[in-house]
Amino acid sequence: MKENEIFIRIRYGETDQMGVVHHGNYALYLEMGRTEWLRTFGISYSQMEKEGVMLPVISMSLNYKKSAHYDEVIKVKTQLKKTPAVKIEFEYEITNEAGEILVQANTVLAFINMKTRRPMKCPDYILDKL
Repeated sequence: MKENEIFIRIRYGETDQMGVVHHGNYALYLEMGRTEWLRTFGISYSQMEKEGVMLPVISMSLNYKKSAHYDEVIKVKTQLKKTPAVKIEFEYEITNEAGEILVQANTVLAFINMKTRRPMKCPDYILDKL
């Protein structure tokens, strides 16, 4: 399925005193990856929200293989796992500059109607762009 890559330089505030990225920051890197993945199709979270659609994470799984360090540039590869319905699922691979796999991850998000707070089908305008 369709994929996108972004590059992120690790900032000092994302690390501990040993210069190792804190595990909680990887969730932010995944969010950056899928936000930019959507943007490549002309879809933005802010536009979805204006149209009454929320997209909360309902499941997240990360498998840590190796640490990222301060001032490294990591690559976040984001890939759509299957055509969205009520849920949209992404797979991720985060690698360092040497191409070593640091993290493999998966997220599932649900399309939610902001007025009813109930699940809804993926909007047609999104399906058309994908």
